[in-house]
Amino acid sequence: MASEGRFNQQRYEREPARRVFAAEMREATYHFKNGEDEKSPAYVLLPTGERCNRVFIIGSMTQKEKRGEQNIFYNFRVADPTGIFFVTASSYQQEAMQQVSRIEPPAFVAVVGKPNVYEAPDGRIFVSVRAESVTVVEKEMREAWILDAAESTLKRVEHFDQSADAALTQEHYPGTNLDIYRRMAYEALRQIQI
Repeated sequence: MASEGRFNQQRYEREPARRVFAAEMREATYHFKNGEDEKSPAYVLLPTGERCNRVFIIGSMTQKEKRGEQNIFYNFRVADPTGIFFVTASSYQQEAMQQVSRIEPPAFVAVVGKPNVYEAPDGRIFVSVRAESVTVVEKEMREAWILDAAESTLKRVEHFDQSADAALTQEHYPGTNLDIYRRMAYEALRQIQI
């Protein structure tokens, strides 16, 4: 039984993928690790007060570019009603890269991946998503995702003060107007037919 307990403590568990609109992801500039270990999970802190290690997005793949000679990877864009996600798929995510290679834009795609924040030498900050899986979906799935993403956004805004990361968020995004994200969610909902 003791060994079973140790086994359970070492089990790897993926974190749930958060639904987040492109406009909010683009504003996320703070990233951190939860621990000192090399394998400690890395997070991007959303301006609405939630840390995310993984995201689930659905939108229209509007552009795809294959790059590299020996180390091939893909850059592609996924548009939702609020903006564009910049997504990559490389040989480190072999399955995602193979999936992307077979998709020709425009197409609605569902992407699960890890958000990353990069700072350029000139200080500009970029946010992208490293794809773990990419699947072609129908328009109805896209509209259901918009509904889910809007609901998630509105919940984060409504419960911001109760968020475990509220203080961290206020420290790194001082003066954030949460009404912007509330309006963004309602505007996205106006673009679908329920």
